[in-house]
Amino acid sequence: MKILLLVVGKTSEKWLQEGINNYVARINNYVEFEVEVIPDHKNRGKIDVERLKKIEGEKILTSVNEKDVVILLDEKGKEFSSIKFATWLDQNYYITSKRLVFVVGGAYGFSNSVYDSANHIIRLSSMTFSHQMVRLFFVEQLYRAFTIIKNEPYHH
Repeated sequence: MKILLLVVGKTSEKWLQEGINNYVARINNYVEFEVEVIPDHKNRGKIDVERLKKIEGEKILTSVNEKDVVILLDEKGKEFSSIKFATWLDQNYYITSKRLVFVVGGAYGFSNSVYDSANHIIRLSSMTFSHQMVRLFFVEQLYRAFTIIKNEPYHH
């Protein structure tokens, strides 16, 4: 299995990027995992939100292919406990040859075309987090899922 975390905009805080890098290295002990950054749209502050989401959505959709399993990380999604997420990952995708693409949108979320193309939508919490914080929280939970699947002591 290959997993891609696709994010809109670079991580601006150094401490967040260090944490993300730490978990990316850990996850790569279990599966081939990478993070791909879609650059922020220039002049994004000068266009309306719906137009920005459409532009970002087009970039997201060009970064995935029809064989990918696309999973949006979004407040409208299904919420899992860590153990249930690990079970879901193990039962549905851990043995697949398809690439899993988890997507974190920009600050305003996703366009309708991205929602329409998604195979699954998952939320990390009922609380709202910045799209940059979600990156760190997700990679930690993905790492935790693999340690649960492998029955390792990280999750106790």
